[in-house]
Amino acid sequence: MTQVHTARFGLGQIVRHRDHAFHGLVLDVDAQYAGSAAETGVVVSDQPFYRILIADTEGGVMAYAAEDVLVATPEIEPLSPEDEREWFTIDAHGRHAPRSQTLQ
Repeated sequence: MTQVHTARFGLGQIVRHRDHAFHGLVLDVDAQYAGSAAETGVVVSDQPFYRILIADTEGGVMAYAAEDVLVATPEIEPLSPEDEREWFTIDAHGRHAPRSQTLQ
């Protein structure tokens, strides 16, 4: 039987990496690891993985992190509506997708 996982974090949410202590913006989520099985190491690949934008003084870098190593950061304000429109396409139902993708 296939187990279905529900992503704990949503697009546009600010999260913190539990071990590396960086904060970032969730830009995309995969239902499970999208790379080769050999690349995950000790991390379980059968869980949601997130593409995280980590902002820095030079613009930012992308990270790919497992849900198990991320925690919510309620002390950081969510994106403003203007920022949401800059980073995401938002449909009439309020669903978000990274600007680089289209909503189905």
